[in-house]
Amino acid sequence: HVQLVESGGGLEQAGGSLRLSCVASGYASDRYCMGWFRQAPGREREIVAATYAALNRTHYVDSVKGRFTISKDNVNNTVYLQMNSLKPEDTAVYYCAAAPTAVCFVHSILPGDFDYWGQGTQVTVS
Repeated sequence: HVQLVESGGGLEQAGGSLRLSCVASGYASDRYCMGWFRQAPGREREIVAATYAALNRTHYVDSVKGRFTISKDNVNNTVYLQMNSLKPEDTAVYYCAAAPTAVCFVHSILPGDFDYWGQGTQVTVS
């Protein structure tokens, strides 16, 4: 039974930082492309960052480059999203997701490419 559980969201002021965590169970997440998505009210779900840790492969949407960092702890089967210099436009529900390895190597990463999803965690930047 594959399960992804996110935590770490909350309310933060602009310029502040938050770290999201995603604990994976039921499979070895180092064999998957792991991604963080976000969805703001009235908007489509979008990729924020993705990683295939085995080959040190990472992908970021342009709007978060230089501010967010995705990383993975294989010992604890956990994926993190460190978010610095937060902006009000980062406000959204953030989701962790897992996809087959190849997804991390395509030009355009889409939500439909991912098989497993967490329940989401709210991030609000004031």
